[in-house]
Amino acid sequence: MADEVLSQNEIDALLSALSSGEMDANQLKEEEKDKKVKVYDFKRALRFSKDQIRSISRIHDNFARLLSTYFSAQLRNYVHIAVASVDQIPYEEFIRSIPTKTILNVYSVEPLDGRIIFEFNPNIAYAMLDRMLGGKGSSVNKIDNLTEIETTLMSQLFEKALDNLQEAWGSVVNIDPMLEDFEVNPQFLQLVSPNETVVVVSLDTTIGDSSGMINICIPHVVLEPIIPKLSVHYWMQNENSKERKPEEYESISQNIKQTTLDMTAILGEASITLEEFLFLGINDTVVLDKSIDQALTLQVGQEPKFLVQPGKKKQKIAVQVLDEIKGGDQDDE
Repeated sequence: MADEVLSQNEIDALLSALSSGEMDANQLKEEEKDKKVKVYDFKRALRFSKDQIRSISRIHDNFARLLSTYFSAQLRNYVHIAVASVDQIPYEEFIRSIPTKTILNVYSVEPLDGRIIFEFNPNIAYAMLDRMLGGKGSSVNKIDNLTEIETTLMSQLFEKALDNLQEAWGSVVNIDPMLEDFEVNPQFLQLVSPNETVVVVSLDTTIGDSSGMINICIPHVVLEPIIPKLSVHYWMQNENSKERKPEEYESISQNIKQTTLDMTAILGEASITLEEFLFLGINDTVVLDKSIDQALTLQVGQEPKFLVQPGKKKQKIAVQVLDEIKGGDQDDE
């Protein structure tokens, strides 16, 4: 029941009754305390807790970062995507909130039941298409007459982005998303009943000079099997279980040992003028700062690590390590 708004005459009458003693303010307060009824709208059933909504928001924060990187690489343009809001609403309300003509992608997310919807605002979708076709990324709404080639290009771009969705949800469940349908009219999409609760994740998206929203609609039936995993308790347990096992350390150690390094033996250094360098000729000698009996420096990458002496091994030029060069915080530990 909606709150009633009093007219000015009704307010004046109420104040007059209170001042004359016809009504007792304390009695009104007691009657207010006795009211234990809480208004509840069954059409907007809240089936997810705030804790679970925060977990979904956390997952899609990661997804937004991955998607920004992916689209930036594919479109070769500035792309910024961030979570704007995460709400639970009836499916019918979601359908009414999006444009009558827009870009809709329907994905299955096996092994979870049901399907999810990605709604790309036409401003964003056409900016992407224009960049793919070599343009500057300008947005021209021509959704009523999309060609088959344009539809295919958009579908391929959105389908390849599913790897990012799979990675973002990987901490909770391993999904295998697949593009099942491409639609422009939301009235043709009846995935669930109108009153079914859905989670709508809105991503604020900027591509070059164009901006708009990407809306992700996830029905309750999709998330129902994994709802227990969307709690803080599960996330904390998952974080604690990330401690590596001994066999994992052994595997990492073996892989590190097989890593190749660039090593350079420095015979010596010399300083000459530019004029001397320009007039260098055959049989000229450049004197280095190392004598023949001094150890050479062996660099790993750009860092000096060992003192070595040159020689041969199996008719190949080689060096023998004499000592280790210690320096820096890591070597002192």
